[in-house]
Amino acid sequence: MNGSGQQGGPERRAGQSEPGEPPGGRRAGGPRKAQEIFDATLELLAAHGYEGLTIEGVAQRSGVNKTTIYRWWPSKGALLGAALLGARRLDFDLPDTGSLQGDLEALLGAIVTLLTAPPSCDIAVATLGAVTHSRELAGHIREFFADRLARELPVFDRAVARGELAADADPTLLVDLLAGAAWFRLTLRQLPLNQDFVSHAVRTVLTGAGTSDPL
Repeated sequence: MNGSGQQGGPERRAGQSEPGEPPGGRRAGGPRKAQEIFDATLELLAAHGYEGLTIEGVAQRSGVNKTTIYRWWPSKGALLGAALLGARRLDFDLPDTGSLQGDLEALLGAIVTLLTAPPSCDIAVATLGAVTHSRELAGHIREFFADRLARELPVFDRAVARGELAADADPTLLVDLLAGAAWFRLTLRQLPLNQDFVSHAVRTVLTGAGTSDPL
């Protein structure tokens, strides 16, 4: 299948590579111009919000025929879900600082950047704001966060191996506590998300806020 929507050979499902394409060349599957489609999707989302996002607009901005986009993603919710998973601009480097404190500070710092630096902050606000109004989109957002957590698990596995973290610790809860604190502080308290916040939040989650020798 090419960008014009014409078929060449058997139909391929989303997630399968085209012949001659290196593995991982299109992380979330799709047509050859998937990255252009994903970029256009996120740019239009940031500019116009979820309500203003249309597949026709994505087709025009990406230069890909809308029938090709519909063939791979039948709705804008499905397209946005694929863009969140597959767009290279939302990639992150898994930290390996040698300590759990350092790794979690790096992960939380990446979340802070996502929430505060354009265009990613506009993408995040528009997506999270639309989740409450679209059951379909909510399902794709769950997939996005499940994918992120799966990619972050080595941080916690290494911490367990180093004796920094209990083997029965819940990585999902730890990430939720840190990311939730950042989101609440930014959107409701409207307080700065600086390095002091990052370090203190991670330290509090890992060691607690109580005294070491309670009476």
